[in-house]
Amino acid sequence: MAPDIRCNSPLAWLLAARPKTLTGAAVPVMMALALAYHDLYTTGRSFNITAGLLCLLFAFLMQIAANFVNDYFDFRQGSDDESRLGPKRACAMHWVTEKAMLRAITLTLCLACAAGFPLIYWGGWQLIAIGAMCVIFCILYTTYFSYRGLGDVLVLVFFGIVPVCTTYYIQTGCVTKEVFCSSVACGLVIDCLLMVNNYRDREGDKLHGKRTLVVLVGSNWAERLYWLLGLVGCLLGLVYLPQQRWATFCLPLIYLLLHTQTYRSMKRIHHGRALNAVLGETARNIFIFGVLFSAGVLVDVIVIF
Repeated sequence: MAPDIRCNSPLAWLLAARPKTLTGAAVPVMMALALAYHDLYTTGRSFNITAGLLCLLFAFLMQIAANFVNDYFDFRQGSDDESRLGPKRACAMHWVTEKAMLRAITLTLCLACAAGFPLIYWGGWQLIAIGAMCVIFCILYTTYFSYRGLGDVLVLVFFGIVPVCTTYYIQTGCVTKEVFCSSVACGLVIDCLLMVNNYRDREGDKLHGKRTLVVLVGSNWAERLYWLLGLVGCLLGLVYLPQQRWATFCLPLIYLLLHTQTYRSMKRIHHGRALNAVLGETARNIFIFGVLFSAGVLVDVIVIF
């Protein structure tokens, strides 16, 4: 049963912000900063803490804005209602009014832009275009792409390639082949969260005309894809072996064990609200992957020096 929450109260806004999803925003920046620290340290250059914190703040605010957009537009399009299997949504439960949510979307996006603007000092004016794309696709993800089976592509790009490569570039002024591969790995691992979310909601999404990748390929293939995302994400770490960066490759393999266990739980449960436990495990696994990868990168700094 959903809790009784006063409309537009602080608790209502906290639930609407979905704080548990912020790990998905933190992991790409964490990985990029670890990689940047390794490469800057090995070349005798300094690491910029201020720029790193601003990247993290921008990522957090954009994630919250995306959650608000998703809450508002899925409610408007009828995808979210009181019968949804996942966590209850603020607009659907009338915890937050539609007008207040629209104002919150605007305010949060403005705050994200304000946090990101100083990064131009370190990364150049091209960051304006990257920031603008983040804002545009933050809205288009829910309103267009997620209904056409392209949500997973946006997760790969905006939870992997863009945040990892951009954060690393701001610190170092370049993007290496290894960093790009790591950005793809990050996007694939984080997409597991969207995959299991859409797997749980596949019947309701199909009913409401939301053609997610899971709806398009079916539940059996969705299960296989879920596991393969984690596997390929780990295997991309092979790019570090020619440099003998063993910890960077090996430590994230621990994640694969947890990912496989969660995949088996996903197959066993198969449908219903019980899949929310799988969603929680997946979020935990993603954070562990980010921590293990970052730790591996830093261990390789110690080994080299």
